[in-house]
Amino acid sequence: MSDIVGIDIPKVTTWLSNHVEGAVAPFQFDIIAGGRSNLTFTVTDASGHKFVLRRPPTGSVLATAHDMEREHRIISAVGLTGVPVPETLAVCRDIEVNDAPFYVMAYVDGVVLDSPERAEPMSPELRRAAGEHLIDVLADLHEVDIDSIGLGDLARREGYIERQVKRWTTQWEKSKTRELPAIDEVAQRLARNLPEQVGVSIAHGDYRFGNLLVNTGTGRIAAVLDWELCTLGDPLADVGYVGVYWSDPGEEQLRANDPTGIDGFPTYDELVERYANRTGRDMSNIGYYRAFGAWRLAVISEGVYARYLHGAMGDQEIDQETLASFKEGTERLAEDALERLS
Repeated sequence: MSDIVGIDIPKVTTWLSNHVEGAVAPFQFDIIAGGRSNLTFTVTDASGHKFVLRRPPTGSVLATAHDMEREHRIISAVGLTGVPVPETLAVCRDIEVNDAPFYVMAYVDGVVLDSPERAEPMSPELRRAAGEHLIDVLADLHEVDIDSIGLGDLARREGYIERQVKRWTTQWEKSKTRELPAIDEVAQRLARNLPEQVGVSIAHGDYRFGNLLVNTGTGRIAAVLDWELCTLGDPLADVGYVGVYWSDPGEEQLRANDPTGIDGFPTYDELVERYANRTGRDMSNIGYYRAFGAWRLAVISEGVYARYLHGAMGDQEIDQETLASFKEGTERLAEDALERLS
């Protein structure tokens, strides 16, 4: 078997055989997602049984941004609730095995709706069902008692938005490749008008169709993925972030990696109303959170653009069109955030 970047096949094979119940060597490793985030592999054993392995990107990275033990802990805890997540199977803390910690979880069947094309085969009724279930699952996540599932000490509970605004303002100063007055203007407005935090919830941090597995035959969310940005915080930040990606039916597509905007999906206003009815939370200031989500994503986008521009992404090739899309994406998101606050 040829080498696979990110997997030491002999050592990982031995470890899986010893630590994952029922796993039968030899294993086939196929990468699902690579690049700027954690590396995710489908592992198929000799009996055809599949599971999933996640590890940090190769090369030097911020340890905290890719903390496998933390991610494993969060998914294991959320798995005790009604929120759909893959079952965790094992975690490897010994970096002698694979140069970095990794964890293994159950394989879940489903489709990641990361483009309109992915949602095209679904009927308008199933698209609506998927949109409604997306917000229902988020509401359920925000209602979880963090202490009862052992996540009460995951992060600081209060001052979430204030800390985030400071953090991403600093990040912008470090990573910006040009002056963008809209970014500074939004940062100042967000800081001046900090909302009162409405309780403390698990905040997923990147909740959108691109990080969910959907059963396209039923319109139900099969699993919530990608918990690396998860923390404790203001639940409305997640709802606002959904709106950064969401396009109402017939509207211009806001993000190419989102399926909404085609017939059948609910409008964003309908999602907000549904969330309010389910949780009893006051949603009158959701525009602030939507602006915050767009601004934060603008800063993240600039960071990726800067790393590619300065060659810090190592051997990861990028074409000029993709590079330009990160640059323009930052500008568009900043303008969108400013508009939401005006």
